[in-house]
Amino acid sequence: MTTPWGEPALTRFPEDPRDRLRAWDASDEYLLRHLAEEGVPLDGTVVVVGDRWGALVTALAAHRPVQITDSHLAQEATRANLARAGVEPGAVRLLTTQDPPPERIDVLLVRVPKSLALLEDQLLRLAPAVHAGTVVVGAGMVKEIHTSTLALFERILGPTRTSLAEKKARLIFCTPDPALERPGNPWPYVYTLPDGIGPAAGGTVVNHAGVFCADRLDIGTRFFLRHLPEGGGRRVVDLGCGNGVVGTSVALADPDAEVLFVDESFQAVASAEATYKANGVSGHAEFRVGDGLAGVPSGSVDLVLNNPPFHSHQATTDATAWRMFTGARRALRPGGELWVIGNRHLGYHVKLRTLFGNSRLVASDPKFVVLKAVKR
Repeated sequence: MTTPWGEPALTRFPEDPRDRLRAWDASDEYLLRHLAEEGVPLDGTVVVVGDRWGALVTALAAHRPVQITDSHLAQEATRANLARAGVEPGAVRLLTTQDPPPERIDVLLVRVPKSLALLEDQLLRLAPAVHAGTVVVGAGMVKEIHTSTLALFERILGPTRTSLAEKKARLIFCTPDPALERPGNPWPYVYTLPDGIGPAAGGTVVNHAGVFCADRLDIGTRFFLRHLPEGGGRRVVDLGCGNGVVGTSVALADPDAEVLFVDESFQAVASAEATYKANGVSGHAEFRVGDGLAGVPSGSVDLVLNNPPFHSHQATTDATAWRMFTGARRALRPGGELWVIGNRHLGYHVKLRTLFGNSRLVASDPKFVVLKAVKR
């Protein structure tokens, strides 16, 4: 990536030489060019929110910025990109969306996230640290920035306008107004589960901002909950756990089960832990932010439950599902099972047969299928 501060070599995480997707886009370049051309002072506390793969903080590393991200994969990519650029350890402070933000922010750079709720939550959490002299610049591709996006900046921080588009990217300029009366933060959001979905019926769900379908039970999970296996074994993994309702349902059905909740989103794992505790489950659970089943010993798991995503930011890809299925096969003991729910058109049965040598249809409706693969 060419920037006013050099040309760092950047990759996504995990690194895959076959991956043709870049670790930056035109909005990253536009934002960095704006900072240099406008002479924005970077000697104070610079905070970068939502840096996709560390492109922004790697370019600005000499100014010792703070990165705030919801993504474990983005954080790992940032570490690798900083090391590749020869940045000294500790020059960039890496925080998650669950960590307390800096007490004072002089420059706030925001990569607009896909989730409007996550943007709302982060702006409300950061607003107390923003002062009248803070430079606030948002960035995103044109298709990512909507009237509702600008309205959030305006409502939480102050008067907001946008730039002209360049290479299908746009910047957001916000002038902080310390006298603005900000709304309270509605996150996390809590709701009650409906009847007819198995052991979790009538239970409580806690959703932090940015978690998929944060204000209701999505129809795919609802279908999955009605067809979960009975007596799936002692060691169970809710892989890509989201708000944790699937793993919590397993734990409610079998208090002896040991459930591992895994997601690459810090917001998701915080939601899963809150959901589990809100339902007073007496069993044993572990909550882990990570890259799928990396770090889980081979042959140590009886059952993996998975609703894999098929998007990586704006890109549609099956790479995440493939890595999840591959990781599940390695982690399962012989005879262990992977249960997957997905849209019918995604063709997960083909991938499962390739990896496991088998795939059985457990349940289906016009939109979803539940599939089972057994490790032989």
